[in-house]
Parts: sequence; C-alpha cells; structure tokens
Amino acid sequence: MLIKVKVIPNSKKEEITGEKDSFEIKVKEKPLNNMANKAAVALLSSFLKIPTGKIRIIKGAKKRNKIIKII
Repeated sequence: MLIKVKVIPNSKKEEITGEKDSFEIKVKEKPLNNMANKAAVALLSSFLKIPTGKIRIIKGAKKRNKIIKII
C-alpha cells in the first residue's frame, strides 16, 4: 500500500490530518539528520497501529512531500 504524505517540521504540536491514502503530518523535530522523517514514521505507525518496521519512505526523503510504502 502506498501513501502520500506531507511532513511539516518545526511545528508547535504533533498531529496527523488526512484520510485513507493522503496525510499531512506535523512534527516538532527539525529537518536535520533525518530526525523529522523518523518522527513522522513513528507518529504514522502509532496512528495506523502498525510497527515502524513495516513503514518505508520510498520517495522524497529530503522533501516535504513523500511517498510511503506500508509492507
């Protein structure tokens, strides 16, 4: 399953908005050393109730708009 995600770093609070296959994820971490991506994956895994090991960023690792694959 592929999901389109827009990650917004440096947010005041962490939240997920969106539906089914398109999400907007706000994280508190800065976009340095892959910290925002890790926080986004962790937040998405808790939201979808699946382990973080089953979530992979397959496109857009250094951009705000990403495509994530759920194994």
